[in-house]
Amino acid sequence: MDQQQKIGAGQGPRSTANAISAGEDDLARHLSDLARDLQGEDSTDHTLAHVVQAAVELIPGAEEGSISVVIGRKEVSSQAPSGELPRQVDALQSETGQGPCLDAVYEHQTVLVTDMRTEGRWPEFARLASEAGAASMLSFQLYVEGDNLGALNLYARQPHAFDEESDHVGALFAAHAAVAFAGAQKQEQLTRALATRDLIGQAKGILMERYQISGDRAFQLLARLSQEANRKLRDVADQVVHGEVGHSDRPEDS
Repeated sequence: MDQQQKIGAGQGPRSTANAISAGEDDLARHLSDLARDLQGEDSTDHTLAHVVQAAVELIPGAEEGSISVVIGRKEVSSQAPSGELPRQVDALQSETGQGPCLDAVYEHQTVLVTDMRTEGRWPEFARLASEAGAASMLSFQLYVEGDNLGALNLYARQPHAFDEESDHVGALFAAHAAVAFAGAQKQEQLTRALATRDLIGQAKGILMERYQISGDRAFQLLARLSQEANRKLRDVADQVVHGEVGHSDRPEDS
């Protein structure tokens, strides 16, 4: 069949372009649905788990996934891993001091490992990751703040599992995931701040009743104990609430 016959049969360039357009429209719809769903999540853990689950479902070649958080370019932790494999691979990066999240993802928005068995950038990590069952890996940078980083990692148990479509879809997905991740972090920080405020308020109330002092005086006492112990104010407040600070710590000593 020549080219004209292919076009007439609906197999020519116009048909291909229509198929690509339809695929892009379908992807855009999925990403829009994802954005709406993420807004409805009620916790950070649920948000991140939803992101990973959607990534595995939408990005071609992906079998497992996780969000890796790297602190100080040394410690790698898995958040919302889809299974044991992502958890193991992130742990291997911390143990060996090697891997995409400890190196390339800081400098590049996307890092691809086509065959872990022959990967030469991180030999020790690659050997152990391959033994754990990871044959291919695709990582997308979500954020970089100094020496801290967040990345979306995807895994496959077969080599060469990820292709150009995986990279294209993954890059679009990562842009949405980065927004969701930032929102989840902000919500978590707000939750912690409110919990800390409530805890300090409880500690102040206990000290006010114990020593018959004002709220300002009680806070000054907490601050002094924090400074002397070289501990965070929240931790000292927690000790007061749980009865770990004795009655000898009187405000007259401040």
